[in-house]
This record gives sequence, C-alpha cells and structure tokens, in this order.
Amino acid sequence: MISDQMMLFSLLGTVFALLIWGKIRYDLIAFGALITAIIIGVVPQENAFDGFGHHATIIIALVLIVSRGLSNSGAIELIAKYVVDAGRSLFFHISIMSAVAAGLSAIMNNVAALALLMPIDMQAAAKAKRSPALTLMPLSFASILGGLITLIGTPPNIIIASFREQAFGQPFGMFDFSPVGIVAAVAGVLFVTLVGWRLIPNVTSDQGAARELFQIQEYVAEVRVGAKSSVIGKKVRDLDADGEDADVAIIGLVRRGKRFPGHARREGIKQGDLLVIQANATNIDAFVGGHGLEYIGSEKHDSLIGEDLSLIEIVIPEGARIEGRTALGVRLLYRHGVTLLGVSRRGKSFRDRVRKLTIQAGDVLLLLGPTERLADIAIWLGGLPLQERDLQVIQRNKAGVAVGAFVLAIAAASVGILHLPVALAIVCIIMVGFNIVPVREIYSAIEWPVIVLLGAMIPIGSALEASGGTALIAQSIVSFSEGYGAMIVLTLLMVVTMTLSDVLNNTATTIIAAPIAIDIANRLGVSADPFLMAVAVAASCAFLTPIGHKNNTLIMGPGGYGFGDYWRMGLPLEIIVIAVSIPMIIWVWPL
Repeated sequence: MISDQMMLFSLLGTVFALLIWGKIRYDLIAFGALITAIIIGVVPQENAFDGFGHHATIIIALVLIVSRGLSNSGAIELIAKYVVDAGRSLFFHISIMSAVAAGLSAIMNNVAALALLMPIDMQAAAKAKRSPALTLMPLSFASILGGLITLIGTPPNIIIASFREQAFGQPFGMFDFSPVGIVAAVAGVLFVTLVGWRLIPNVTSDQGAARELFQIQEYVAEVRVGAKSSVIGKKVRDLDADGEDADVAIIGLVRRGKRFPGHARREGIKQGDLLVIQANATNIDAFVGGHGLEYIGSEKHDSLIGEDLSLIEIVIPEGARIEGRTALGVRLLYRHGVTLLGVSRRGKSFRDRVRKLTIQAGDVLLLLGPTERLADIAIWLGGLPLQERDLQVIQRNKAGVAVGAFVLAIAAASVGILHLPVALAIVCIIMVGFNIVPVREIYSAIEWPVIVLLGAMIPIGSALEASGGTALIAQSIVSFSEGYGAMIVLTLLMVVTMTLSDVLNNTATTIIAAPIAIDIANRLGVSADPFLMAVAVAASCAFLTPIGHKNNTLIMGPGGYGFGDYWRMGLPLEIIVIAVSIPMIIWVWPL
C-alpha cells in the first residue's frame, strides 16, 4: 500500500509541475490539490478548510485592505509625488525611487507599493524621453526588498510568523524581521542603483532607449472604415506614406470577420472593413481622426454616442478578472460600453483579432470608453492604470485619519496590547467608516487567488509535516551538508528556497519550506529562529524570473522585458542578499 508520505510527495510534485507549466491559475491548482488530498485521505475532512481561518490568511487579507486605504487617502502618493523629478539624472531618479519603493513596502504590501509608484515612474520616463525599461525593474526589485523589513511587508513574513507561533507558541513580532531585512534591503538597493540597472539588456545607448520606449508603447489595434472615411477605395499599400508620417504601421485588413492573408497590400479598402494598425495610443487617435475612421463600438453602443470619451492604458496583473479571458468573453463592450482598442505584449504582433485575444498577466491594454466610467471599469477588470493619477480625486483630507489609525494599530500590536489581526481589523473598520475604503472596494482590494492558494496549501503542508515528509527532506539536506556546520546548512536552505521561489509562487514555497526549516533545526539541535528567518528572506527574494513574484509580472509588459532579462540583474542580487543575510541572521538570531 502506498504510504501517505509518498502520496503527498506525488501530489506536491504534480502541483509544482503545474505551477511551473503556468497554463492553469495557481489558486485553481492549489484548491484542486486540496480536494484531491481529501479524496485520497491524506488530509482529514474535518481539517480540510482550516487554512482559510489561519492567522496568516486573515492577516494577509487585512493588510491588502489597509494598503488600499493608505493608497486612497493619498498619503503615500503625495509623498512620492514630491520626491519624483523628471529633470534628475537617471542615477538619482533610480536611487530616489528605489528608496521610496523600499520604504513604502516596509509599511504596506509590496505589490500595492509598486502599483502606486509604477505610473509615476513611467510618467517621469516619458517626460525625460527615456525608456521605462531602465527604471521599472529596479523599482520592482526595490519594492520586493523593502517587504523584508517588517511583518506586513510581504506574505512570506506573515506565514513564517504564524508557523513560529504554531510550533513554539510565540510568533515573530512586527519588527523582528527588521535587523536582517534592513541590511538585505540596503545592500540590495545599493546594488540596484549603483550597478544593477546597467545590466538591463538593450538600453545601453540613448538611441536604443528611444527605440525601446517606442516599442513598448505600441499597440495592435483595429479601427473601422466609416462611410465618410477618406481611405475608401484606396489600396492598403496606398496608406503606407500617411502611416509613416503618423508613426502608424498598417499591418492587416479584416473583412466580414476574416483577416486577409499576409498584409493584403494590394486589397482595396471598403466601407465596414477593419484596418489592423500598430502604433502608440496618441498616434492611433490622430490617425483615426485624420482619416475619418471609427473606433469599434462607437456605432453599436448607444451609451458611447454623445459622451465624453477617453483612452486609458492599464497593465494586467496576475489574478485579474480578464486574465485568461477575452474582451468578448467578459462582454466588455456590450455590458460596459468600453472597447478594447489595443493590446501590447512586449512588442509582439498577434494573429488573433484583438477582441478575441486571450489576455495574459503583464499585458498592457488600451481601453476606450466614457470618461466618467472608464476608471471604474479598469478596476473591475483588475487592471492597474499606467497614467499618472489625478491627486485631486484622492481623499487627501483623510490622510491623517488613515495614517494615524495605521500607526496606532501597529504600535498596539508591537507592544502586545492587541493581536495583529485584531489591530488590522480595527484599522479596516475605521477606513470603511470614514469611507476611505468604500464598501464596494473592500472585496476588490483582497487578492483572492492568493487567499485561496494559502487556504488550500496550509492543510497540505500540515499533512506533509504530520506524515514525516518534511522530516525526510530535512534529513536529506542535513545529510548532504554533513560535516560542514550549521551555517552551511543554513546557506543551503536559503539557496534551495530561493530557487523554488523563482519558479513557484513565494507563498506556496514558504508553506512548504517553513516546517522543513524547523525540522532541520531540531535535527541539528539548534534554534529554529535563524532557519525560519532564512526561509522568510529567501522566499521573498525571487529576482530571476517574471513569475517568481507578482511585482516582476506587473512590470513585464510596460517594461517590454523578456523572460530571460530578469536574471542579469537578479542573479547577482540574489547572491548579494544571501551573502549579507547569513552573517546578519547568525548575529541577530544565534544558533
């Protein structure tokens, strides 16, 4: 008979393979694994959903709501606004933005911190006429590093604190991560600002930067030939000169739902045809107006006629409503009166029709719709705007309430007056009561795929520990490094955890690695604290790929990065983090 241990290893192996494959959402994989574990009997039915009530799960959900409140109050963005100056040199811009990103990530979720700063950074790049690829990766890496500093900065820290409480009755406190986290963050940010950004490929000259900036702002879009259009009767190739003058490329023609083969250069243009063009948002709008063309949807949807229309660019994060779906699939035009005008995916052109294109995390979408509703629809889709936000609509008069409540809650939790989940829950109630976080935004602020992943994986991790699986892995690591001392074992644990986090979700990595760390410490007869701290740092520091951390996925489309671009700066950064963290962990948390 197959043992529980073997079944769990097989199940986890399947989970890891599916996560690396990346074709199925990680929350669906995790929940499917949980149900499978219940069916095969390795997770008791009575404990099946304990993970959804786990302290770590609750804290992460509350932190996300608090982060939304800090954002809505304008407190964070107002600070960032005053420290950003497009006239600064690239070195000083990266230095200041990296420091701000790291600082913000220490007091709020690091994904939320990047979402606030990314539009500001891209606006500065546009004003300075340089490629945002030079600055977005340093910004992302700095926000990840800043999350190491406090308990609430990143989910792995919250999970590690909960595991310590479960194992020893006392969790890590709010600032227990700070000594190691600050050293790792400072060393990492110094590397990013002094050396790291110079390792980003294809931006070694002003000409290259300008070319890349053009490429990453381009969209593949479809526009309709209206009855009064000046292009009727012309051949597609006749528009090449006009397109070149307007920086617009005509790359295809669609008639009655079918795309012509090739570029249909000799085909005559008729009323009702769709021209497939490639350009940036401004040039698309100018080309449409100059040739009497129409945006798709303007003639079909009455709500668009006579209204003030606007364009908005949004980047799609992992877990967004539209990820893995098409504009037609979410009925974007017919339900909401918003047209998906174009898609940018790291400079790629598409064979698929724009509205029928399956959207991926990291894509940048160009949306057209009524001005008053466009921002709300962008939020409904789960996208993050790339344009600089208008601070006038943010509730700056409530910044004092938001910041004051947050500071008092953190202080109360730090000195033990309140448990952290209770303190954060009080802050959430205050923010909702003052309408800093509107009721409609409470649930949208929470990253539900992360919550499902965490709630599903915790029972599986507990079952692996109960079956002796984590002890077996711990014994293998100890045996492999036998005779080299506890510091070498600690380093090996960090390397293994960091490698897993680069290809898996960092939350899933932490859930599996935390009990292994405790088992290793028990086998060596030393304190478990340094091993837990090593896992917390390593699981958060995923810099080699765009899939290891949400922040790396967010910048992929706007920065025009390829999958293989991250390791150039990420690999030396991971080595630096390990090199400075190990001595600091041993000093602050003695073996």
